[in-house]
Amino acid sequence: MGKTQEKVKYSDGMNLVQRIMKRIFDVFCSLVGMLFLSPLFFYIYIRLRMQGDGPVIFKQERIGYKGKPFHILKYRTMRVGSEENDEPNLTVKDDARLTPFGRFLREHHLDELPQLWNVFVGDMSFVGPRPERKFFIDKIMQHNADYRYVYLMRPGLTSPASVYNGYTDTMEKMLIRLDMDLDYLQKRGLWTDLKIIVITVLYILKGKKI
Repeated sequence: MGKTQEKVKYSDGMNLVQRIMKRIFDVFCSLVGMLFLSPLFFYIYIRLRMQGDGPVIFKQERIGYKGKPFHILKYRTMRVGSEENDEPNLTVKDDARLTPFGRFLREHHLDELPQLWNVFVGDMSFVGPRPERKFFIDKIMQHNADYRYVYLMRPGLTSPASVYNGYTDTMEKMLIRLDMDLDYLQKRGLWTDLKIIVITVLYILKGKKI
């Protein structure tokens, strides 16, 4: 007898046409966003350059769509070398490694603006599971190997887990986030994505921590 085929536990709620439409939306809106917010990009760039203590853009390898690594882009919010030669650490809300201006950027989610480029080039989407480092993925999979189904989606700037689970600074929250990401995979659709985007924008404008 041949090898028994593994039963698929989670299936994508989006069909091919919806995924194509989602990608068109991502390309168009990320391009418009970068153009519209260019004055803010320039202001943040100047402020970080004036600090004179390191690069403006922070790049870090994350694991994305189909399990492929990519470099996520952020404005640098921490002091240079915060994790050099150290085991990766989860960032907590009052992390001492944050610079004063970096703390401001982090609190208002402005540090993630460069990820519009990640969305434009296809590394990410506006809505999808937040991308994680392999170090933490390996730890998560020791508890729940279903993380591999997350690779069916492009990682996103926001997600239901980001909105409703809040800041993920413990393994317990990571596992809750995984359950929510897998639920999103099965139920996601264009209308669902639009609602998550609107809720995220409203939360940020109201100053809610996500």
